[in-house]
Amino acid sequence: MKKGDFILIACVAAVAALFAIPQTHCAEGFKWATEHHPYIMAFFKFAILATLGEMLALRIREGVYNKKGFGVLPRMIVWGFLGMAIAMSMVIFKAGVPAFLGTVADALTGNSGHGAVYATVFKASEFTMAKLGIAFAVSVLMNSIFAPVMMTFHKCTDIHITDNGGTVRGLLRPMKMREIMSQKVNWDIQWNLVIKKTIPLFWFPMHTITFILPANLQVLFAALLGVALGLILALAGGTKKNEK
Repeated sequence: MKKGDFILIACVAAVAALFAIPQTHCAEGFKWATEHHPYIMAFFKFAILATLGEMLALRIREGVYNKKGFGVLPRMIVWGFLGMAIAMSMVIFKAGVPAFLGTVADALTGNSGHGAVYATVFKASEFTMAKLGIAFAVSVLMNSIFAPVMMTFHKCTDIHITDNGGTVRGLLRPMKMREIMSQKVNWDIQWNLVIKKTIPLFWFPMHTITFILPANLQVLFAALLGVALGLILALAGGTKKNEK
């Protein structure tokens, strides 16, 4: 292990210690900010944690956490906005899927009101098999509809950052989407690994767990999954061999 590894471990341990005690100012402040400013907090949580995942992937691949052209700050900016989109999608699917399941149940039984029942079951604090089933449905639909688009867009921004020297100014340049999508994204990896395998095998169960946790823990768990998300996407690569 290198000096940077010990520094990272020490920093993570220190932060974890601050939040491990529920009554500390850090823990209370984090909870308050998450409840009152969920999208701003989502920006910073994913900017930090998902980018950390990418830096860990770089450490695994090349032995360093950062290098010229990697673009830590541009990646943080991209992940911040993706984090806000993820938080938004969670709100939409958590509300929409129970309502959708309710319309299906109403049609099958000829009775109405199932949507309200499912929403109540899903929001209940106690664990039930019905809540687990709804959580799984939310996870499957969110990851099937939203995740592939988000992951592919992230891959395009990743290539764009690298092609422009890893600078914030480069990030603000227009993206050459046609060139990136047709020539630089390795669709064999992006489709067969990132989408076809990680989504059903990892994200379906992980987000099912997320949605059965108490509401105040869902955000924290989703943020921690941001590390895994950044790590998986970075390790997956997804660019063609001739990419610079």
